[in-house]
Amino acid sequence: MDCIKIFAPATVANVSCGFDAMGFALETLGDEMEFSRNNSGVVTISKIEGADLPMESANNVAGFVAQAMLEDAKANFGVDIQITKKYKPGSGLGSSAASSAGAAFAINQLLGNQYSMVDLVRFSMLGEELACGSRIADNVSAAIFGGFVLIRSYEPLDVISIPTPKELFVTVLHPQIELKTADGRKVLPSKVPLKKAVAQWANVGGLISGLHSNDYGLIGRSLEDVIVEPARKLFIPHFDLVKESVLKNGALGAGISGSGPSIFALSKGEAQARIVAKTMDETYCNKGLEYNIYVSKIGDSGTRIIE
Repeated sequence: MDCIKIFAPATVANVSCGFDAMGFALETLGDEMEFSRNNSGVVTISKIEGADLPMESANNVAGFVAQAMLEDAKANFGVDIQITKKYKPGSGLGSSAASSAGAAFAINQLLGNQYSMVDLVRFSMLGEELACGSRIADNVSAAIFGGFVLIRSYEPLDVISIPTPKELFVTVLHPQIELKTADGRKVLPSKVPLKKAVAQWANVGGLISGLHSNDYGLIGRSLEDVIVEPARKLFIPHFDLVKESVLKNGALGAGISGSGPSIFALSKGEAQARIVAKTMDETYCNKGLEYNIYVSKIGDSGTRIIE
């Protein structure tokens, strides 16, 4: 295989209660990337569309991950990368994760599938460290595996796929402002009261149980974040108003996607998800901010080959 074109999905991380431990992939939103094998022995990036990102491979997460994998595999070839971003970096929808996961998946294909899916997550985490200073795995795991994932452990890395109810849809409001993940991590509390910790891990257990049992009510009741959301929502214009509005109009639950500024809401069925989208639009349309709204089924497939 000398050339491969892939789709790498956008992702929602944390899923309210599962900070750094849970995430899921979207089906219809993501990036397209093309990787061409050559004899140069180096990684280059010849095109980036849709975002102002570094062309130097050492400073670009896709190039960085690709180089790390080629060196680890002692490959005797180089790769040129072309990136088409379909949504803005700093969205809270795993933009850097899509690039990192896309690179890991594609390079593995060019290497003849030498690495496991967990290995691909591990390589993708190098891109996340370059982007935000931390080797976080929630977004990249969702982008690699698809569906819902749980990062049960970081040392050793243990990624668990969680079943996704067939009628579960997500609606995402993306205000067109940029919040860097590194900045979002700076406002997090360094200590958590035991009472809040108990509430948080109880919600994680409830969310996973609801996903396994197709209990949409339990899924909704479990989408409560008592630790991270109170600190981060202050940077997201009209967050409380949007959340209150969508819950009143049938959403199962809502929260911050990743570190923000995107706001996600889960619904049972596409029709309800589109009602939530209309509610988000009506809530935000007169606030003087540009924004995009996406409706998507939860993406069962992660990063994949496209024609």
